[in-house]
Amino acid sequence: MTDLTEITSIACIGEVMIELVPEEGDSLRMGVAGDSFNTAVYLKRVLGESRQTSFVTALGNDPFSDRIVTEMEGHELDTGSLSRRDDKMPGLYAISTDPAGERSFSYWRSDSAARTLFAEPYAEELDRLQNFDLVLLTGITMAILPQDTRNRLIDALDRFRAAGGRVAYDSNHRPKLWESRKTAQDINRAMWQRADIALPSLDDEQAIYGDPSEDAVVARLSDLGCQDGALKRGAQGPRALDPDVAVQSFAPAPRVVDTTAAGDSFNAGFLGARLTGADIATALQQGHTLASRVIGAKGAILPE
Repeated sequence: MTDLTEITSIACIGEVMIELVPEEGDSLRMGVAGDSFNTAVYLKRVLGESRQTSFVTALGNDPFSDRIVTEMEGHELDTGSLSRRDDKMPGLYAISTDPAGERSFSYWRSDSAARTLFAEPYAEELDRLQNFDLVLLTGITMAILPQDTRNRLIDALDRFRAAGGRVAYDSNHRPKLWESRKTAQDINRAMWQRADIALPSLDDEQAIYGDPSEDAVVARLSDLGCQDGALKRGAQGPRALDPDVAVQSFAPAPRVVDTTAAGDSFNAGFLGARLTGADIATALQQGHTLASRVIGAKGAILPE
């Protein structure tokens, strides 16, 4: 497989949506966000021009989709692998936050264009993966796809890895998106078995599999082959999946306003560090530092 420092092209795959963020009074601010998109934006900021960072999704041919494309281009993401659907539109979500900054979401996404990504009659879109050295996917991406498309994507990832490509995966768990808990368990297990860089969160993994402890999560992932990566533990900070890397202590975020994109930005900081030659301990710190900044402001994407 391609050495991490030799990777020059990255594809973040998933859904990007219109985001509504509460402002003062009854006002709402409209933005553009989504878990893998957030990671793509921050990864591009971390890596700059040293790597090509692309976003792979399906959009409509409507003004909101045009706004999303304009936003991507503004973040200097490559849009050459975007698809458009005449009969679809992007999804939409609204953020609510409690006094502690913890977020919850309301979604309108059941018929979004992204749900048709890689589906028939668009299966040839999977061939685009061969244009990249690294692809990043999440549990949200897998959950919104029909089962036959998931199977097709997993087969394509096997071909991609056999040709030297690398896969990064975050199980980012939204229970309501899955048909059943068993389906979530089966698909996530298949993805962990293919993850060259694993980016799980402790609460997600325990919700999916019922692991009794953090050590049990790490042991299960190790049995599936996950060694390079990080277990995100919220305010505790990340822990390396490699048992040879000592568990570190991390300073808490100085200010928590909105935890939206905390994990997404950590993924970008961690991946960016690894792709530029940093060791695991340094990558953990860089991911934690970036996430600490992001949760100190409202919304998923900080101004540059």
